[in-house]
Amino acid sequence: MDTIYWLAVATVVIVLFFDYTNGFHDAANIVATVIASRAMTPIQAVCIVGFFEFMGPLLGGTAVANTIGKFVDLSSLDKQTAILILFCGLLGAIVWNLATWWLGIPSSSSHALVGGVAGAVVAAAGSQFVIWGWTPLMQEGKLLGVMKVLVSLFVSPVLGFWVGFLIHRAGRRLLAGAKPTVNDKLRKMQFFTAAGLAFSHGANDAQKSMGMLTPILTS
Repeated sequence: MDTIYWLAVATVVIVLFFDYTNGFHDAANIVATVIASRAMTPIQAVCIVGFFEFMGPLLGGTAVANTIGKFVDLSSLDKQTAILILFCGLLGAIVWNLATWWLGIPSSSSHALVGGVAGAVVAAAGSQFVIWGWTPLMQEGKLLGVMKVLVSLFVSPVLGFWVGFLIHRAGRRLLAGAKPTVNDKLRKMQFFTAAGLAFSHGANDAQKSMGMLTPILTS
């Protein structure tokens, strides 16, 4: 077995470990909400969230994987250098995930991954191998490469705030005269919201690892 083969195997293992550390953050957040509201027991929450997290990447398409797999272009580099770059970028993202988990700091594993891989590419080969996406955004209004990931970083908290705000306001008006027993129905509804959130999270975050596996296996 040559060096490239074992380096590829090690990088695939690192991808899987990155996916595991990702669960420290996002999957734990989904479980925590339904347990804190007493809508589910810890065992129920883990089982339901785990199942729908697994179904997400299987049924959710490959759009996110395509984005993650194409924000750097390593096709012109030799195979060993390309795989080593991905290995180092993933290792950097894992270190960040573990550090923020240890300190109890919520963070985005997606942006840690993109930053880690982009940084490794710039250090090893140069910035020209990163698809920054600045020119297409300015000239054509298209979101590509790193810019596509950065825009989502700034838009998602703002969008989440206003959607949550409006839903809460609507819910308060609809339940203004409701009896306290309505809380039981609301808790039961959290089974569906937790399942939906877990599915969408799996369709998004689990695909990041798929996007990293593609260039490794093609190399």
